[in-house]
Amino acid sequence: MGSLFRKIFRLISFLLVFPWLYGIALNYINPPITITQISSAIDGYGLNRDYIAGDEIPPYAKWALVGAEDQKFAVHSGFDFEGIQKALEKNLENKDSQKLRGGSTISQQVAKNVFLWQKRSWLRKGLEAYCTFALEKTLSKNRILEIYLNISEMGRGTFGIEAAAQYYYKKSAQDLSKQEISHIVAALPSPKKYNVNPPSGYISRRGTWIQRQVRNLKGDPALSEIIEPKE
Repeated sequence: MGSLFRKIFRLISFLLVFPWLYGIALNYINPPITITQISSAIDGYGLNRDYIAGDEIPPYAKWALVGAEDQKFAVHSGFDFEGIQKALEKNLENKDSQKLRGGSTISQQVAKNVFLWQKRSWLRKGLEAYCTFALEKTLSKNRILEIYLNISEMGRGTFGIEAAAQYYYKKSAQDLSKQEISHIVAALPSPKKYNVNPPSGYISRRGTWIQRQVRNLKGDPALSEIIEPKE
């Protein structure tokens, strides 16, 4: 019995330490594979990805991502509690709706994509919170954006901004226009549902909205320091 307890203790200790060690490693490498990417391949969607270096990711993609998904990214520590409260209130108002608001920050989405599975559960949310805390303490905000834009699904079986650029527009991410970037980001976090090119009505409208948010956000010095720091 004592041996069993020791094994359980070691397992729990490893699970607690692993997000911190992996977070440190992610300063230097991209995740070799994620559970979501494995699931995509198993489910028959394929696995199309092309990781690129941080300086090859268009700054506008980072602006668009923040504008669309997490406008308080610069000031929170991984959790937007006001956003979570609003999401809960919205879900309570629409209890019969199958579409629930998540309220997840970019940091939470990266933690989920790097360490966990997609299906919602209280267990996953608890683990996600712990992993988010670890990533926020071991990675810079800019690095979190880079990882998101490299590993997140942006089309059926297509992961990362570079693979999405090639898939939708037959060009590299660096050659994308602001409108094209906005349309790719507009499909997040459910890229399988929408047509990006040619854009559906929803993608066109949301893409326009994202560009408007970016124009407003570009006056934010804290975000500017994260996304386009001065040399």
